[in-house]
Amino acid sequence: MTRALDVVGTLARFGLAAVWLLSGVPKALDPDQTYVAVRAYDVLPPLGVELVAAILPWLEIALAVLLLLGLGTRAVAVVSAALLLVFVAGVVQAWARGLSIDCGCFGGGGAVEPGRTAYGQELLRDAGFLLLAAWVIVRPRTLVAVDSRL
Repeated sequence: MTRALDVVGTLARFGLAAVWLLSGVPKALDPDQTYVAVRAYDVLPPLGVELVAAILPWLEIALAVLLLLGLGTRAVAVVSAALLLVFVAGVVQAWARGLSIDCGCFGGGGAVEPGRTAYGQELLRDAGFLLLAAWVIVRPRTLVAVDSRL
């Protein structure tokens, strides 16, 4: 049973790493569009938008690398969950305020025509990602992890 839980944890860890890679790399490759996406949420002053747009892709990539390595697994999962909760709050506030934006979660983002939003699907997807993070927080022991070697 322990071995099966280790396998599930490893899959959760790699799944969460894939989320961060697929999210961070497109943002890093297109910083101008990342700025547009962050600005579209209309919650930060211009300097805050610049800072978030500049730091966010690299934070996501760093989380992915640490998860792939299995280094500081529980702490990285906690940071991942916190970041995902910030993303959920951003989508919820955009939806509540009637903004018509693409979340920019995996690159792109910014204003879209009314009726072209996907807030419900984005929140469900993020809930799934939060479940991955929660699993790794509760059970950080995984296979092929640097943590198990330390």
